Order: sequence, then C-alpha cells, then structure tokens
Amino acid sequence: MKEFIISVVPTNNPAILKFETNHFITKNNNYEFKNIDDAKNSPLAQQLFYLPFIKTVYISGNFIGLERYNIVEWDDVKDSVAQQLVDYLNAGEPVVIEAESTKKVAVTVYAEVTPNPSVMKFVANKKIVPTTFEFKNIDDAKDSELAKQLFMLPFVKEVFFDENYVSINKYDVAEWEEITFELREKIRDFLADGKEVVSAGSIQKQNTEAPKAKLQDENLDDTSKQIIDILEEYVKPAVASDGGNILFKSYEEDTKTVNVILQGACSGCPSSTFTLKNGIETMLKNMMGDKVNEVVSING
Repeated sequence: MKEFIISVVPTNNPAILKFETNHFITKNNNYEFKNIDDAKNSPLAQQLFYLPFIKTVYISGNFIGLERYNIVEWDDVKDSVAQQLVDYLNAGEPVVIEAESTKKVAVTVYAEVTPNPSVMKFVANKKIVPTTFEFKNIDDAKDSELAKQLFMLPFVKEVFFDENYVSINKYDVAEWEEITFELREKIRDFLADGKEVVSAGSIQKQNTEAPKAKLQDENLDDTSKQIIDILEEYVKPAVASDGGNILFKSYEEDTKTVNVILQGACSGCPSSTFTLKNGIETMLKNMMGDKVNEVVSING
C-alpha cells in the first residue's frame, strides 16, 4: 500500500492553503466543492466540511486545496488538518468516487527549440511533475520509468523534467529532424497511459531540497535567502521558458560570489555564459547593490 506524505504549501491567497501529496489522488481530474451537498461523490471532501472553518475544497491530481473562513488562521490549524489528511489517505479511504474509464488520458505534446542547439523541449498540455528533475544517465534515472525509456534510445544524452515539459539533450550522432517525432510520440504515449513519471519517494526528496524549502532553513543567511527569492521570482520563469533551470548553490560573503547550478537546456548552452553575466549577474547587482560581485555557474 502507498504511504502518503503531505507537504503544506502557501498560495497567493492567504485564505487558501495547498496540501500537496506525494502520490496522485485523482485520475487526472480536478474538483471543486463549495459545500457538503456538492461533495456527494467525495467522501474526503464530506469529512473536511465537518471542520467548521472549511469554506471550499479543491481536489486535484496531487494536492488538496482548502479555503478557510476567517474564524481561524491557518497557522493555528494547518498541522492538525495535514495530519487528518495523512491519516485518511493512509487508511486507504476513497478521495473521489470517479467513473471508471479505460480510455487513455487526452495528452498533447509539442516540440519547441531552445537556445541550446543540443537540447529540444517537449511540452505537454498537463502537469507531469511537481518540481524539477535532472538525469545525466540511466543510472540517475532509477526512480523515473519515463527517463529510463528515453535513455534506451542511443542518441539521448541527458533528460530534464520540469512541471509540464521534458528537455532532452542529444548526442551529435543524430539530427533533430530525424529523431524529434520518435521522442515526441514516446513521451506522449507514456503520459497518455497515465503512468507515474517519477516515483513518489523521489518527488518527496526533491521537494525537501527545493529552493522554497531552503528558505525555511535557519542556517541560511539573509543574503542567501534574498538571492533565492530573486532567482525564483525573476530568473527561473525566464530560463524555464527556454527548457532549463537555475538552482542556488551557495553565497560566498568574503568574495560576494553567488554560485549557481544550471540544468536542462541551460547546462552547456553556448549562450549560457552571456546570459549568466549580462542577465542574471546584472540583475542581482542592480537589486542587491554591493552584496553581489559575481555570479558563477559551478557546472559550466
């Protein structure tokens, strides 16, 4: 039996809190329940409405979103709600009574070029992972069936996943016009079968190592936290659109150096040095003044 773990994630709306699960809890469907009558096909939502402060229940593939009335603050009740959800899910109780279907999930995947000529981005019309994953070889991919299948193709060098896309770094032996269709179909068929892209245990581990989780680290200095905030808000969306990712590694106070890791299409990209120096470094200098002198990628 699957063991469920809940991660509490704030949203832009202070009245709504997300309780992310490490396993999918619905079959690619989203639900919104405004009251206990709405929730007749969701035993979990019905139980949640017995809590007097619950206003709305949202249930999606890998999270439960709850909107509260103003009679309480989330800080006072979120831990007990999370524990109640863990107990419910681990008891094997039904989340939503969904109609059984043998049909494949409707998935579209399209290929998109990136600034890195060795990397192609394959974008899906649905969320495939909750956070980023990078696989340098098939041994790295032991927790991802999709990545393992892609590494079976001799021209696949590296695989990178983000929320709704797969970036593939190829060897020079093959040209994109020869292999793009095969890669796109393989990814689309895998997703259409509703298979788990990355194992639940690996997702949980990655979530605890994510930049947002690092902000809660008491050992992290204020400057490092500020840098992470800027990278997450301003830099990451831009590099994600190009099929890559940037991770904060460390801040050296004595030299005022910011060390980062580039992933996906950004790793080894001919234009990444220019972007790092003329884009990211300039932004951090402008926003943080003399606290930042240089930004260095520790993986090229």
